[in-house]
Amino acid sequence: MTARVPFRLFLLAGLAAFASNFTAHAQAQPVKTKAKLPETTVYLVRHAEKDTTANPADPALSPVGQVRAQALSQLLARRRPAALFTTDTKRTRATLAPLVAATNVEPQVYDPKETTALAVRILKEYVGKTVVIVGHSNTLLPLIESLGGTPPVDKIADNEYDYLFTVHISEGALPTVSVRGYGPERRASADAKSGSQGGQMR
Repeated sequence: MTARVPFRLFLLAGLAAFASNFTAHAQAQPVKTKAKLPETTVYLVRHAEKDTTANPADPALSPVGQVRAQALSQLLARRRPAALFTTDTKRTRATLAPLVAATNVEPQVYDPKETTALAVRILKEYVGKTVVIVGHSNTLLPLIESLGGTPPVDKIADNEYDYLFTVHISEGALPTVSVRGYGPERRASADAKSGSQGGQMR
């Protein structure tokens, strides 16, 4: 009987050491966190200032508008957009042109009346990527709504060209929408302003 006591003590000591080592190893293991869901970022802008003196039906950009288009490129080229979308007008194409040159991304033409179709395409084909859309004063806010967001302004007036809207979209969460000014003569704040919005693209 006396010979078994040391063995039992040795066995208990060994089990205690094993439990201590196991606990220390478990504590040393990094805690696994849930993988971050990919976020899709959509930038939306109205075309820059237009020059209606030469061709009112499909105007090009004015000199100020050309400066704003350059500012847009400088701001968004670093975001490395995967897709660029524009309506089929001179002013929207010209607004996007400097960004096209800076990124070598071919612009895609969309129908501004089909906001739902464009939103579905973006949510399906560009998950986790960055997209830039150039539109019109009376088409951008419906497009934000089609993406599931709430427009931060009520209207875009005819003389407002400095809005840059950003929609962040993640699975399982409501999209968030922010707005800032950009380019020359940008506003410090982005409060809701009154403006006219008819059926014709502006």
